Amino acid sequence: MEYQIIQQSLQEAAEKLGEYMSHPANLKDIEEAATLISHALANGNKVISCGNGGSLCDATHFAEELTGRYRGNRRPLAAMAINDPAYMTCTGNDFSFNNVFSRYVEGLGQKGDVLLAISTGGHSENVIRAVEAARTKEMKVIGMTCASENALRRLSDVAICAPVSVFSDRIQEIHIKAIHIIIQVVEYQLNLNK
Repeated sequence: MEYQIIQQSLQEAAEKLGEYMSHPANLKDIEEAATLISHALANGNKVISCGNGGSLCDATHFAEELTGRYRGNRRPLAAMAINDPAYMTCTGNDFSFNNVFSRYVEGLGQKGDVLLAISTGGHSENVIRAVEAARTKEMKVIGMTCASENALRRLSDVAICAPVSVFSDRIQEIHIKAIHIIIQVVEYQLNLNK
């Protein structure tokens, strides 16, 4: 039984990846997202990332790969994830959980920065408010979500949309692949590993 679960899960993941890759526009979206980030970093701006639960883990992974390293040594790149528990509990308590990302963007976002906002369903209120705050700061927004009609997709300059799935893990698996590829392309565009 366990073998069947493993085999079925891997088959589902392969099918979702195949579905995603079968649309050339999806690959173009990854390229456009990387280009937005490269231009921001080249101009002295930064990337701020956010998400809830597993998406926050992906947002954090993205930021640490940019500030630390990805596949090879290179200079650190300006990126930060909104993941400080003291800040998040303070803001959640004093205002509301819906404001934990937007207040951070209001405080640290600047014109020309990029917000990477991740929500598997695309309707997380706190993520949407962060996007709205980024707009008031004249930041660019990259949304990572699913291919349904949703608020995050509509509000993003570039939306990376995984195929719709019954379970969010299939969506997150596409997101983490896109995150890794974005970092690889950013490094290439900024001539960091040549």
